[in-house]
Amino acid sequence: MLESLSAFIADYGYLNLFILSFLASTVLPFGSEALVVALVYRGFSPLAVVLVATAGNFLGSCTTYYLGLKGRHVLERYLSPSPEKLEKSERLFNRYGIYTLLFTWVPGIGDVITMVAGLMQLPFRSFSVLVFLGKFGRYFALAYSVVFLSN
Repeated sequence: MLESLSAFIADYGYLNLFILSFLASTVLPFGSEALVVALVYRGFSPLAVVLVATAGNFLGSCTTYYLGLKGRHVLERYLSPSPEKLEKSERLFNRYGIYTLLFTWVPGIGDVITMVAGLMQLPFRSFSVLVFLGKFGRYFALAYSVVFLSN
């Protein structure tokens, strides 16, 4: 069993990482960090792992942003975020502005931040740059921590 799981990771590592990272940046309760660590530890290119995870996570966030653009009724129908998380994210935006998007990688509130960015109709260009930088920074720190600690 463990041997087949290891082979599956080796054969489809980047594809699995992309899919898991994409899903993890929606409101689905997935995390991609363990797979990032496993791939880097197994000798996959840290830079490639970072880029694949960032791309998947970023595109998942863009999906959530788009649903936010469509309005609360769409969010409530498809994602059903808690009113408390939406209010908390709106307060963060009102207090810190668009730079809140740098923290979309934070578990628990990151996905809601992207929803609120869509609801507030923030410009996609600003959204894209800040969300990509935040997610890239997280995966870069994680992957290169594994490299540093395994040497």
